[in-house]
Order: sequence, then structure tokens, then C-alpha cells
Amino acid sequence: MKIIATSLFVSDQDKALEFYSETLGFVKKHDEPAGEYRWITLVSPGDQDGTELVLEPDVHPAAKEYQRKLFADGIPATMFGVEDVQKEYERLTELGVKFTQEPTEMDGVILAVFDDTCGNLIQIVQA
Repeated sequence: MKIIATSLFVSDQDKALEFYSETLGFVKKHDEPAGEYRWITLVSPGDQDGTELVLEPDVHPAAKEYQRKLFADGIPATMFGVEDVQKEYERLTELGVKFTQEPTEMDGVILAVFDDTCGNLIQIVQA
């Protein structure tokens, strides 16, 4: 058994697709109509057959509540691995990304947290 997709609730699918592809650099794999919304997935550029990130509309009341509470409590919705957190922090900051936690070392791991502009905090980690 392996993970093939993981969902991330977003407040605006178009805005999320732009942020996750153009700013973060993920590659769009699927963008198909799904009722009044879309089935949008992205993959890592170096692993296009790997795990897909689903940009799931946060239309269900439980999803909105979950997303809002995580954000309010400063809890990242998901985590992405990077080779160098400091370099990624600098690159993303230059692109206007707002960080809620600058690069910090914790127990041998360097991490930082940013706002994805679509209702989520995202953590980047360098092991």
C-alpha cells in the first residue's frame, strides 16, 4: 500500500493553483471539471509519478471549520521537504510569500512556516 494522493482544503481553487504552481513550483497533473468545482492535482517537479496534492475546495462546513481552526492555532495543514530551508525562505520571501515562522532549528530539523494565501499554513522542512 502507498499514498497516491493527499488533499489540502483551499478557499479558492484558481488562486491555490496559481500559488502552488507558479510560486511554489509544483506541476499541475490534473485539472478536470468535478460538478461545480474541479479535480486539481499537482506533483513535485522531480517526481511527476509520485504522490499528488489535491487542491480540494473547502465548501463543506466541517472543512471550513477545520481549516480555520488550524490556521488560528498556527498549525500547518501539511509539510513539504526542501533541500535548503534558508534558500527556499529567501526565494519565497522575494516572491512576496508571508512567513509566520522564519527558519528555525528544532531537534536537528530546520523548518519554516508560511501562509499559502488560501486558508492554510504550510511548513517546509530540511532534515
